[in-house]
Amino acid sequence: MRPASELHGPEFHVFDTTLRDGAQREGISYSVTDKLAVARLLDELGVGFIEGGWPGAMPKDTEFFRRAHAELNLKHATLVAFGATRKAGVAVEEDPQVRALLDSQAPALCLVAKSDVRHVKKALRTSYQENLAMVADTVSYGVAQGRRVFLDCEHFFDGYRVDPEYAAEVVRTGFEAGADVVVLCDTNGGMLPSMVARTITELRERLAAAGVAAAGVAEPRLGIHAQNDTGCAVANTIAAVEAGVMHVQGTANGYGERPGNADIFTVIGNLALKLGMPVLPEGCLEQMAVVSHAIAEIANLAPDTHQAYVGFSAFAHKAGLHASAIKVDPDLYNHVEPATVGNDMRILVTEMAGRASVELKSRELGVDLAGHPEALARVTDRVKQLEAAGWSFEAADASFELLVRRELNGGAVTRPFTLESYRVIVEHREDGAVVSEATVKVRVRGERVIATAEGNGPVNALDSALRQALVRHYPRLAAVELVDYKVRILEGSHGTGAVTRVLVESSDRQREWTTVGVHENVVEASWHALVDALTYAVTRESAPA
Repeated sequence: MRPASELHGPEFHVFDTTLRDGAQREGISYSVTDKLAVARLLDELGVGFIEGGWPGAMPKDTEFFRRAHAELNLKHATLVAFGATRKAGVAVEEDPQVRALLDSQAPALCLVAKSDVRHVKKALRTSYQENLAMVADTVSYGVAQGRRVFLDCEHFFDGYRVDPEYAAEVVRTGFEAGADVVVLCDTNGGMLPSMVARTITELRERLAAAGVAAAGVAEPRLGIHAQNDTGCAVANTIAAVEAGVMHVQGTANGYGERPGNADIFTVIGNLALKLGMPVLPEGCLEQMAVVSHAIAEIANLAPDTHQAYVGFSAFAHKAGLHASAIKVDPDLYNHVEPATVGNDMRILVTEMAGRASVELKSRELGVDLAGHPEALARVTDRVKQLEAAGWSFEAADASFELLVRRELNGGAVTRPFTLESYRVIVEHREDGAVVSEATVKVRVRGERVIATAEGNGPVNALDSALRQALVRHYPRLAAVELVDYKVRILEGSHGTGAVTRVLVESSDRQREWTTVGVHENVVEASWHALVDALTYAVTRESAPA
């Protein structure tokens, strides 16, 4: 392994292929407008290169490059068009796919080439020498047309194990034809870090012994493209950097075919914060979490909450021992400062919680229990009791905050209303329509109020009726709406008995909050969560948005 001070030479490349390789993930289908939006986000992150797709092969990608030329004003990144070397037996000037690459007007090209003798023989069905000529012709032609050219050696690591001489010859040919970078691809994703490091070390020795050089640099610049089939894509990428590569490829959130690609955010975090490499422009690293989540939204995929560095739970601490140490010094259980990547530390309150967890979480929510040891003890005990009965506060901050405020008030329950009764009717009509109707009877500020509402289900009807009953006294509730509803059936403590846990997410268009309810009856569990949701909205009425 080289020391960190030697890992970054005159120009280290972060190359993102979210819009090309990442788009091959099952379930992702970017529109051209989506692709332009993702490109802007990646440029905001500060990556050096954005591979936009394969013009000529896919109409959508051809349109993307046409619009990108007119609409994208990239500050940090260079746009790259992906394509293949010329076809066997076809002159490079006459290959329509090569022409489409040039027509894209992208300033850089990334050409994929076969580097495994088995693929040359079985997939290309051509000779080994013709494959080398295809590489040389296409790379040199792109350079002659004023383009910066990268060469992706497909299946390089598998090919190197079968025939290291030929795989190395493909790399040498690419450099001698003028490639700025030759990228070593673990296309099947089957490598482990030790295999990657050993292969790259041997390849560099071969290139040095052959006197291979590249224009303007002392040593040819190698790159790495790792798939995640062994779960090692990020580790393989870091191992490659430590073995000498100067160009890393990856995708936002690890999107890609099969298990995906190396997650570019995790790669960047490790290079910047563990190896001390300035791989992004100053001030850009703090954008990682925001960019990660924004791209997930565009892809219409839920963000991975446990993703390294940028996940919502990346710096979430649950165990009481962790919280005790964090109370003394947050660095004791955080491997980096969360803010450096645009994230936050969170304390989770569960049955594992000790007093330190409860105190830190309460402070995070704006309630300081440090000077109230008796209330702190009551909250801690109450949390453990409720969690044992099926409640869960780690995803229900609003219910936890209400619990804390009640205990600070000596256990008194402060509600914006008191319940007299509620009733829910579900009617299945002859025409197949199913209608839910709820009636609530409550007392609000000394007034008895009865309200009835219909909904698309019993919980929606209850929510509507309750807000209708309260809104005259609490106008703020007119803006509150239920935006998500989750139900989980939990095994009870009596064999076949069961309890139902309901999580309700509410919003007032300014903020969102989650509450929890638990009961053997799903409607009653939902009622508890709804009451907490509206109580929280009223309680926070004077708080800043």
